[in-house]
Amino acid sequence: MASTQICLIGLLSVSFFVACLAADSNNILDFCVADIYSHVFVNGAPCKDPKTAHADDFYFTGLDKQGNFSNPMGSKATPVYVQQIPGLNTLGLSMVRVDFAPDGLNPPHTHPRASEIMTVLEGTLEVGFIGTAPDYRHFSKILNKGDVFVFPMGLLHYQRNVGKVNAVAIAALNSQNPGTSSIAPALFTSKPVLNDEIISKTFLFDKKNVAILRSKFN
Repeated sequence: MASTQICLIGLLSVSFFVACLAADSNNILDFCVADIYSHVFVNGAPCKDPKTAHADDFYFTGLDKQGNFSNPMGSKATPVYVQQIPGLNTLGLSMVRVDFAPDGLNPPHTHPRASEIMTVLEGTLEVGFIGTAPDYRHFSKILNKGDVFVFPMGLLHYQRNVGKVNAVAIAALNSQNPGTSSIAPALFTSKPVLNDEIISKTFLFDKKNVAILRSKFN
């Protein structure tokens, strides 16, 4: 009797596991336009009533416009995420335009929720990413118009204009909201502030230098 019960429990467990594997992993609706006014917090965004969806929910205009790169980095990213196109909700993709002044830099940063594929429309960029410990391998390349480069999910990467004229690149990412974490702003503008002792020990320099660097970002 006991062995029969054990077999039955095992069979039910296997059946449940198989059912989970067979469940829908993709959308089961045509679309799920983000309800930007909802106060419900979910991993993504709740859907608004499909009957109220319209073409503008799947539309964005402006990627033909040059971003304003008159800042210390000399670069400007114009994102097209779910915040800009509510119809991207649950589709797992987005894009961004990045403009560069000569010598402009899109500084080292990560996208914790997405890989990225970038193509250069105008100009010449030095691009690269750095792998994880223990080797921290650096993969870099000079890209010209029409060239394409891939940045794996979560890895530190950058782009720099090494030409004498403005540069433009377009990138696609496999998340509706890939997130961006830039090293310097994260360390020097966090709220509450990160203890100077942590930063000085991390970079092996004096606390006075921490104060100087922090002042440049605030």
